[in-house]
Amino acid sequence: MSSSVYVTGRGVISAIGNNVAEHLKSFECEGAGIGDISLLDTIYRKKLPVAEVKSTNKELSAIAGLPADISRTALLSLIAAREALNDAAIPDLHSFRIGFVSANTVGGMDKSEDFFIDFLEDNRKGKLKNVYDHECGSMTEIVTDQLGIKDFMTTISTACSSSANAICYAARLIKNNVLDVVIAGGTDALTKFTLNGFNTLMILDKEYCKPFDEHRNGLNLGEGAGYLVLVSEKVVKTLNKKPYCKLSGYNNSNDAYHQTASSPDGTGSYLAMKGALEKSGLKPSDIDYINLHGTGTPNNDSAEGTAIKRIFDPHYPPMSSTKSFTGHTLGASGGVEAVFSVLAIKHGIIYPNLRFETRMNELPFEPEKRFLKGQKINHVLSNSFGFGGNCTSLIFSGI
Repeated sequence: MSSSVYVTGRGVISAIGNNVAEHLKSFECEGAGIGDISLLDTIYRKKLPVAEVKSTNKELSAIAGLPADISRTALLSLIAAREALNDAAIPDLHSFRIGFVSANTVGGMDKSEDFFIDFLEDNRKGKLKNVYDHECGSMTEIVTDQLGIKDFMTTISTACSSSANAICYAARLIKNNVLDVVIAGGTDALTKFTLNGFNTLMILDKEYCKPFDEHRNGLNLGEGAGYLVLVSEKVVKTLNKKPYCKLSGYNNSNDAYHQTASSPDGTGSYLAMKGALEKSGLKPSDIDYINLHGTGTPNNDSAEGTAIKRIFDPHYPPMSSTKSFTGHTLGASGGVEAVFSVLAIKHGIIYPNLRFETRMNELPFEPEKRFLKGQKINHVLSNSFGFGGNCTSLIFSGI
C-alpha cells in the first residue's frame, strides 16, 4: 500500500478564468465572475445573477478540440483535465496505470434541453444525438477517450460533494495499489433545469451572494471544472519537478438529516472535518486556512459555522468562501476548490470572502476580507457538503 498520495498537476476553468494563471490574477484583483446571465437561454435573465464561464460553446470547443455540439459539461471537463495532466508533466506517462475519476451532477442536460425545444413544437423533430449522451457517465467517457486513458474510469455523483469524493476515491485507488496516476475532480455546466430547480428551493440570492454574512440571502449558481493529478510515491520518483503537496487527509460522512438541508447542529460537517483531521494525523491548530463550503444559504453557513466552532474553538485559522468569486459550481465545486487549496499552499495566499460585512450572530469568528500574499500555508482544509447530508472534507499539506 502506498503511504502517501501526492498532487503533481492542477487544472481549472470557471467564471473567473480559463486556466490556473487567469484564476490567480482574478483572485489578486478581487474580481468576481458573477453577473447577469448572458449565455444561458432562460426567463431569469436580468433577474438572477450567475457565474458563467465567459466563453460560448463554440469558443470552448475550439480550446478543447471537440465539436461544438458536445455538451458544455464535457467541454469544461476536458479543458481543465487536460491542463492538469499537462501540468503534471509525468515522463513516460503511459508506462503507469492511469485512471480518470470525474464527478458531475447535470450530465448532458444542456443538450437535452436543446432537443425538447424542437420536439415539443413537433414530435417528429429534435436531434436524437442531443439525448443520446444525457447521463453523467457519458461526460466522463468522452473526456477519458480524448485523454487516451485506458486503465480505469468512473463517475461519481453525490450532489455538491461529488468531486471532493472523486478525489477521495482516487486516493484510495492509489493507496491500495490499483492505480499509479489518477486525474480526479469534477465538472458541471449551467442548465435551465438546474437554475429552475434551485429557484424552486428558494435558496438563490437575487443579488451577489454574501457567504457567512449575517444578512446572507442564498447562493449564486456557477459552472466550471477542476481537476488534480494524484500520484503514488513510485511516480514521484520519476518526476523532474517537486510535487505541489500531499493529500494528507480526507473523509466522507452523512448526517442523513434532510434531502436538501444540513442538520442545524452541523453533524455531517463536523464528522467530515473530524475524520479528515484524524486521517491526516493533524490537530485543529495545525490548519492554516479553511476553504469553506460557504454557499451563502442561511442553513449551510450556520451548520458549517457551528461545526467549525465545535472543532476549532477558541483558535480559528483564516477562512473564506471562494464561491463569492466563482458562484456555486455544484458537482465541480470540490474539484475547483481543491485546486484553489493547492494554490494556497504553493503561493502562500489566502483568498478573500467577497462582500462580507457583518459577522453572523451565533459565531465568534468571521471570514477573511482581503487577498493576502506571503502567508505561511502548510495545511489547508477544504469543505464540500452536498444534498442528502453527504459531507466531505479534504486536507492538503505541504511537503
